[in-house]
Amino acid sequence: MKISFHGAAHEVTGSCHLVECCGKRILIDCGMFQGRAELTDANAAKFGFEPAQIDAVLLTHAHLDHCGRLPLLVKRGFKGEIIATSATRDLARLVMLDAAHLQMEEERHHHRHGQHGRADEALYDEMDALDAVDRFGRNASYREPIELFPGITATYHEAGHILGSASIELTLSEHGKTRRVLFSGDLGPLGRPLLNDFDPPSGVDVVVMETTYGDRTHRSLEASVEEFTHAITATERRGGNVIIPTFALERAQEILWFLREGMEGGKIRKSLKVFLDSPMAISATRIFARHEEALRPELAKMIAHGRDPFQLPELHMTRETQESMALNEIRAGAVIMAGSGMCTGGRVRHHLRHNLARRDASVIFVGYAAEGTLARIIIDGAKHVKLFGAEIPVQAQIHTINGFSAHADRDDLIEWLSRTGHPSKVFLVHGETRAMESFAKAIGPERVEMPKAGQSFEL
Repeated sequence: MKISFHGAAHEVTGSCHLVECCGKRILIDCGMFQGRAELTDANAAKFGFEPAQIDAVLLTHAHLDHCGRLPLLVKRGFKGEIIATSATRDLARLVMLDAAHLQMEEERHHHRHGQHGRADEALYDEMDALDAVDRFGRNASYREPIELFPGITATYHEAGHILGSASIELTLSEHGKTRRVLFSGDLGPLGRPLLNDFDPPSGVDVVVMETTYGDRTHRSLEASVEEFTHAITATERRGGNVIIPTFALERAQEILWFLREGMEGGKIRKSLKVFLDSPMAISATRIFARHEEALRPELAKMIAHGRDPFQLPELHMTRETQESMALNEIRAGAVIMAGSGMCTGGRVRHHLRHNLARRDASVIFVGYAAEGTLARIIIDGAKHVKLFGAEIPVQAQIHTINGFSAHADRDDLIEWLSRTGHPSKVFLVHGETRAMESFAKAIGPERVEMPKAGQSFEL
């Protein structure tokens, strides 16, 4: 039995872990690297293993940094089965097709400007993404074991991160020894309005866990909602727009939920125009209604009774490019939600270009921003940023509200780990080095490993 790490090692993106047992090779996630230029280059590099020799992929959830290189894996020879929850399957299809489309658009842009190097080529196209969708096989249900191969069983557990997200428990039996290895995937905070809380198994031997916020606690949700509401109403009084860089999965739906609650509670003007300027977020919002099994019972009941929890009086869904471009003519009184959440691409960059330099505008960051991303640069206090070849002064009001994060904070991570029992080994991944080191001190460094990329360990 062996485990090796091929992504999210001292990084927050690119999750990819390989388990070898009983002559089989099982991959947990196959995500895309995001952020610094050198991480982007890593996406096109070799995986560190031969794709054709992978027997199965177990997918924890549908975020790009966990599923984004699946089409490349298939393109390079993977022919095994991909297993995920039903909701993750639907969302991953959406995410992979969107990633392929954006890459092809970027490649065409580079070619128009005479750039033809390897770094300017798309990793895969939409057909590759559809080929990856075809590799999805059995749907996983929470707490129901799936026999992958003789001696290898997988059980999915609620992770509370995004719709359909899971922690994956592998029970491995070889040469008379059995090990239970639990991969956290990404974990959500406790007590959120849309999803059930995480629910890990107990008595596991080895844990591989994320540490995105392993060095800090979030602001309370109540305080975060209050700050969010105040930022919107204050911007309205100044006569500006609110730009919210928004992750399409979970964050967009949660923000719509809180906007609706604010309007129903009289704290936000009901006639406020809200634009969901993200085709992927629009589609993801529809997928929520298909998966009542993955939602909190009260939310599922609301949907079952025909009430749309994400509908606002003046909500406008802008799918078409021309509709998105028209938003840049609006000078005041609009809330514009657009991807990407880290501002690494997508329509939000155009809205930032037209609003960052305006003192009456606000930009509200409601999620994690990896090092090297435009979102992180703005959050860290940059006075100017480069957008589409132009230097744009940052004069808008900048709000960072980490209480909306879909990631568990340090206290919730400790709580999750405590529920697994007392594993003999804890591998920390999916975090920046300082976050992992801080978390290691909190849980007892004597049983912690912080693996480097390509490093392997006997189980």
